[in-house]
Order: sequence, then structure tokens, then C-alpha cells
Amino acid sequence: MLAGLAPRVYTAIRFRQQMYDTRTAPAERVAVVFGAGLQRDGSASPVLWDRVATAAALFQSGKVDKLLLSGDNRFLNYNEPQAMYDAAIKLGVPAAALVMDYAGRSTYDTCYRAHAIFGLTRALLVTQAFHLPRALYICDALGMQTVGVQADRRAYLQRTVLWWNVREIFATAAAWWDVNITRPVPVLGDPIPIAN
Repeated sequence: MLAGLAPRVYTAIRFRQQMYDTRTAPAERVAVVFGAGLQRDGSASPVLWDRVATAAALFQSGKVDKLLLSGDNRFLNYNEPQAMYDAAIKLGVPAAALVMDYAGRSTYDTCYRAHAIFGLTRALLVTQAFHLPRALYICDALGMQTVGVQADRRAYLQRTVLWWNVREIFATAAAWWDVNITRPVPVLGDPIPIAN
């Protein structure tokens, strides 16, 4: 159990100085927004809405020029990037500032594709605080210079937060395995560079 916990502890300590809120975040050309599940009607879940709203705030304050909306779209009736796009438009972000990544099936895939497909070498990563250390770790290991912006915009249920943090122990161990051992290649395609 302790060995399984080690990657989570390491990433939390290693990347805590690279986590900001919208007010203190540095400026970058692009913010990468990670998918996080949908409501039954296909709209953004509260967690996903908070990620998009945080990214929209970064855009509106002039800290980023583009939002890369990366999520899962493996199934016909499940489209995280479209829900993220719809939320961003509702929040006042112009369509020209939005780029959708339909193959961000996992945190690893999103980071890999941000670098390999969208050509990013630097970015802000937008997600909740519990998830940021793993996202920062993966993007760093894949050759990107990133800092994180916390998308905790509401008080989440305590049991939900506890579940997220327990799950993150296993997810971070799996990320370590992916980065250092298996190095899987996600769904790729033609390059779609976002200048940065």
C-alpha cells in the first residue's frame, strides 16, 4: 500500500509550487481544460462546468488566448468536448478562442495529444486541486512546461472529495506506470498546431 501511495505523495509535494488560482496564475497562450463527466442530458457536470468557468475567467482576464477543451467522445451520445464548448460559449468565450480535442480519453491522453497533436510546449492546466498534481506530472514527463490553475469554484460534497482523493492514489500510480514503463500511444491524427 505504501509503495502505491508513493507516486501520489511525490507528485503532491513536487508540484505544489506550480498550482495557482485564477488571480495569481501566470499568463500563457493556451489553457488546457480536462474533461470530467456529463449530466444525463449531455451537459457539463458541475465539476466540468467549474473547469470551463475557470478557464473562461482566465481568458476574460487576458491571461490566455485559447482554450484547448479536451475530453472523451468515444460514444455517439457522449461528447465531453462539445459540452465544454457549449459551456464556454454560455460563459462568453468566443468560438474563435476554443479548440476541441475529441480524443482526450484520459489525463495521459490529453497531455500527450496537447504536445503531439496540438504542438504545445507550454500551457496552463485547468482542473480541480486533487487532480492537478497528476496532470502536471504527466505533462512534465511528456515534455511540456506547465503550471496548474485550480478549478475548485464551489464546496463539493465531503464524501465525493474523499472518493476523488482515494481514487487519485491509484490513478497516480497508473500514471507513473504509463510514463515510465508502458508509454502508451493514444489515438493520434494529423497535427493541429496551436501557436504558443
